[in-house]
Amino acid sequence: MSSLYARDAAVIAGIEKLRFFPLEVQSGHGCILTTPEGRELLDLSATWTASGLGHGHPAVVEAVSRAIRDAPGSGGLSAVHPDSVGLAEDLLALVPGDGERRVYLGHAGSDANDVALRACRHATGRRTVVAFEHSYHGGVGLAMGVSGVHVDAGAPADPDAVFLPYPNPFRPGPDGVEADVTACLELADQHLGGGRVACLIVEPILSDGGLVVPPDGFLAQLHEVCRRHGVPMICDEVKMGLGRPGTLHAFEHDGVVPDIVTFGKVIGGGLPLSAAVGPAEILDNPPAAALLTTAGNPVCTAAGRAVLKTIVSDGLVDNAATVGAVLADSLRGLADSPGGDRIGDVRGRGLAVGLELVDPETGDRDPRLAAAVVYRAWELGAVVYYVGGNVLEITPPLVLTESQAMQAAEILRAAIGDAAAGKVDAEEVAKYAGW
Repeated sequence: MSSLYARDAAVIAGIEKLRFFPLEVQSGHGCILTTPEGRELLDLSATWTASGLGHGHPAVVEAVSRAIRDAPGSGGLSAVHPDSVGLAEDLLALVPGDGERRVYLGHAGSDANDVALRACRHATGRRTVVAFEHSYHGGVGLAMGVSGVHVDAGAPADPDAVFLPYPNPFRPGPDGVEADVTACLELADQHLGGGRVACLIVEPILSDGGLVVPPDGFLAQLHEVCRRHGVPMICDEVKMGLGRPGTLHAFEHDGVVPDIVTFGKVIGGGLPLSAAVGPAEILDNPPAAALLTTAGNPVCTAAGRAVLKTIVSDGLVDNAATVGAVLADSLRGLADSPGGDRIGDVRGRGLAVGLELVDPETGDRDPRLAAAVVYRAWELGAVVYYVGGNVLEITPPLVLTESQAMQAAEILRAAIGDAAAGKVDAEEVAKYAGW
């Protein structure tokens, strides 16, 4: 254990650690992270998508430097300033919707989702929240209580939460994925038709639950059920939105316009920032019911405006689609490499790619292999994590180049081959529990 990692172990609370290998970073530029010893690592996570523009992006650096030099206070709680109002206006211009709308500004996707959920309960006078198994919407409050990942791990579910099965084309039920979709929609119809549901919250791609891409049309059909019963749909775009899927918004794939859309991670360019965009009749009341002193602060909102502008003006949506296709194709090409029989599925949209690792004999999930692969990838020069127990979640910065995509595939080819051949120290891997 290095001195820096030992110092971390002595002072940083374990409750906030999610470690897969002893990663130490000193600096970052673009898609490259640099360790204190000067070793360069290709970042295939973008800090769980939060560093979506890469590290040290000039547009964010300039915006933050300008803002912090003469910041007018530290938040938007009891005052207004140009960047908080401007960011809200930018979001309203970029997010489709009808009628009078408002924007909540917060610090993380967790609070954006929590506020949206609570606002729906207040506006409708109802308590039930319909969510999905293995979902992730946040690590605090009501958002945590309706996150299937947390509930799976033993956290108490919100007493008024209902969890629906999320259709998984790679692992369908005995009657197939079409039957799974039908069953899910029928359950949604039953619950939403009972007059007790405040809202339904859904990820357009199930991220932490295993980067599951639902069948085409699923979100549209689900949205129709919500509309039929007058139940607001909250689309959680915190991890999969804003360019990553090769469209500006992930919900665009199915042509829907959700009632409320939540954002986080990439929108802050590495700084704490989140947002919820939705109807004024839901997000305006009750006044002063969601107070964070530094929410909407000049520095983070300046960064957010720079991020949104850069995603659009630099063509990062198209880059995600183009380079993401190269990356996915390269990963599918690993099937004939040593250990390639351990790759059960490669799926995703744009620069959100999931690589599922399985037992080649049974097709069962192989979480031990996943842990060994991400550890070996770190040793070979890449940062990637796993979700859902056995799925490599590959979400590099949106500025990834085609050559870097090919490099990523080569590192993962070697990591999978070495891990499958038993060349990774299992005792060392076991020190880092991950999920």
